[in-house]
Amino acid sequence: MSKNVSDVMSTNIVPVSLDKHVYDVALNMKEHDTGFIPIVETKDHRKLVGVVTDRDLVLRGIASKNPGSTKVSEVMTADVHTVNSTASIDEAAKMMAAHQVRRLPVVDNGELVGILSLGDIATASSYQNNAGSALTDISEPSH
Repeated sequence: MSKNVSDVMSTNIVPVSLDKHVYDVALNMKEHDTGFIPIVETKDHRKLVGVVTDRDLVLRGIASKNPGSTKVSEVMTADVHTVNSTASIDEAAKMMAAHQVRRLPVVDNGELVGILSLGDIATASSYQNNAGSALTDISEPSH
């Protein structure tokens, strides 16, 4: 039987609201040992408006000499590819490969409900080939 994204996604996500600063995102990453933070409209309303990766903090924050008080909106990636929780693992793996991303926010009815990572796909044993294939495609330079 085919698994859906909801069967393997991580739901222990800790988003940061759009009104926060780069410093808040960095603290959140440290506290939760992650390099990927979803940015939501407000803490109570989980409408996804972007994501911040550790790479975003380095390139758009530190390397651009932005202080920790810089608004998160200035360093986040706003054009985020998402997946629905009812999508198949195969569909999600193909999306990851096509867009060269290692994580996809899972959004249902406009609200963030989880994060799907290549690791999540790899733990679904029958989908290890999909994760490997997606990783290969992600690792290749885009054309």
